[in-house]
Amino acid sequence: MDAENNESCSQRDSAERKGYVRAHRSFNRIWKERDSAQPELLEKILDRDNLNRAYKRVKANKGAPGIDGMTIEAALPYSRENQKELIGKIHRGKYTPSPVRRVEIPKPDGGVRKLGIPTVIDRIIQQAMAQQLVPMYEPVFADGSYGYRPGRSAKDAIQKVKEYAEQGYTYAVVLDLSKYFDTINHTILLNILRRNIRDERVIQMIKRYLKSGVMEDSVVTKTEEGSPQGGNLSPLLANIYLNEFDQEYKKRGVPCIRYADDIVLLAKSKRASERLLESSIKYLEGTLKLTVNREKSRTVSVFAIRNFKFLGFALGRNGKGI
Repeated sequence: MDAENNESCSQRDSAERKGYVRAHRSFNRIWKERDSAQPELLEKILDRDNLNRAYKRVKANKGAPGIDGMTIEAALPYSRENQKELIGKIHRGKYTPSPVRRVEIPKPDGGVRKLGIPTVIDRIIQQAMAQQLVPMYEPVFADGSYGYRPGRSAKDAIQKVKEYAEQGYTYAVVLDLSKYFDTINHTILLNILRRNIRDERVIQMIKRYLKSGVMEDSVVTKTEEGSPQGGNLSPLLANIYLNEFDQEYKKRGVPCIRYADDIVLLAKSKRASERLLESSIKYLEGTLKLTVNREKSRTVSVFAIRNFKFLGFALGRNGKGI
């Protein structure tokens, strides 16, 4: 029996080593490959001017240190001294992001919102990535998407709901997603990203950030899903993921207003809104693998002040927000 076990373990170890070698070779090949349609994206991200802009943005946003304790003030001399080595590691596919530091923020309606604070260096790199990716994705986002987008605000989203109400869309489907940022499916997201990002090296960098892990009470936990709130890249990734929903309902001819993970679909009758509630839950949970809070998701008259609120505002019959 011991001999059989030893032989079995030996075969398993051999298979694991072969698997690791194949994965390692595959990753190296991926990292070196450059798609002719977009070979320069990583280079644009790592361009000195782009990195300097990213540092200034991170500095302006302030924020707490990550797990390494490095402050924003300490990041500048560190970056100057280590920039060449850092960029070299990223180019060679050798850079590994640090786990994010878990912070819990009380929510106004009870409970807590979990934030993940990356190190300052990782925030700078993520910001540098976002600066190159946002211009690529802005043209493909739906008009009804308002959160985390340049030149758009919650006020604009409310105004759009009012405009639709005036056109006869007086019933709303209010959708509430449970722990949206923490439940984004990595495989689905990466496949969506590959439609527009042809430089696989950038995809692999994003994948590393998604899977960098979370540190809480000195214990690091792997992240198999989600994009922790607190990272500079997370808002963009969150919009890219839910853009699938926006575009699906645009194709169906349904007015959809979304601010981050706050979603409202509009209909002209109660019956239509009830059908939309059912179909939208099916799409969000079946296709996007998200979790809908069914207790908070509902259909309601847009003018039902006591029941309908979007982003903290309600609409009255006079069309004014209160």
